[in-house]
Amino acid sequence: MDRDRRLNKDEWFVAPVGVALARSIVEANHYARGASNTATYLHGLYRSADSFFGQECFGVAWWIPPTKSAALATFPENWRGVLSLSRFVVVPGVPKNACTFLLSRSRKMIDRSKWPCLVTYADTWRGHSGTIYKADNWTYCGLTGAGATFTLNGVMVSRKAGPKTRTRSQMAALGATFEGNHRKHKYVHIVRLRTA
Repeated sequence: MDRDRRLNKDEWFVAPVGVALARSIVEANHYARGASNTATYLHGLYRSADSFFGQECFGVAWWIPPTKSAALATFPENWRGVLSLSRFVVVPGVPKNACTFLLSRSRKMIDRSKWPCLVTYADTWRGHSGTIYKADNWTYCGLTGAGATFTLNGVMVSRKAGPKTRTRSQMAALGATFEGNHRKHKYVHIVRLRTA
């Protein structure tokens, strides 16, 4: 593939992808090196019908509900209607506009009557600013507060464990490495639904 050329929309498409394949792409290509065990929506980027049937997937958009506190902070009028883009990745070598293509197509496959508010974050720890979200007409909400980042054997590890949040000492006991406190750029995409 030629990274410098633009994606031809007639040669690519977005379709659901299985968890196992999506996880392998995330583990190999996303800086977090891991993902949730579940997904509300899971979409893959494919080059042609042959790649789809052969399961050659070139990118993943992984959607799950955020924590209740994050949902309330994002869309208090309907916090249960918030869906988060938890992982987003394309493999090296895809055309340069593949990210925006995947994001836009994935977003349009979500039932917005159930999920009127989408939220995502661009991690300053990794030098991300959210260029693709701006290109897809998401609304920038500013920087979050600084949050602790931990890794374990090269994989990002959340402090959340079910309903509880682990302390730094509990994270250290797990063998996790503290990577520092980092802020994220927050973006939302909201659909205002008409009521009768």
